[in-house]
Amino acid sequence: MKKRFKKLILKKGGENMYRRKGFTLIELLIAIAVISILIGIALPRFKGMQQEGNIAKAKGELRTIQTGLESYYMHNSSAYPAALSSLTSQTPNVVGSSLPTDPFNPGSDYGYDLSGDESYYVVYSIGTGGNGSATVNNSGVVTETNGSSCIYVTNGSSIDSAP
Repeated sequence: MKKRFKKLILKKGGENMYRRKGFTLIELLIAIAVISILIGIALPRFKGMQQEGNIAKAKGELRTIQTGLESYYMHNSSAYPAALSSLTSQTPNVVGSSLPTDPFNPGSDYGYDLSGDESYYVVYSIGTGGNGSATVNNSGVVTETNGSSCIYVTNGSSIDSAP
């Protein structure tokens, strides 16, 4: 025995109307508004977490490069390399076949500066401001030369604040 389903018919003012299923325009607009508000709250928090992740990544990679520089120094007559790219071909190789790139400036290498007498170095990321840079002098004092959001490692011990 087959069961047949009948459409529900409502009578309104003598006219037959089929019962409609779905959302009204107002219900859809309210749902879109609520979703937009939730996105507006969540997006800034996500950006902040992304920036914290980039800071942690830069610090970790800078420590790896620093280890590579110290290894280079020990295996090359107590001299630091003129360029960071020399670290990829040294033995033992600490940094791998290619240098990591600055997470705040995708596709670009970390900055590197040697003091005039080549006894001190600083390796830096441009940082959260996107414009940081640093130099190191013959006393091992690091000076941020552009911006103040620079993230760096050095074998010097003193830090000078940016002007």
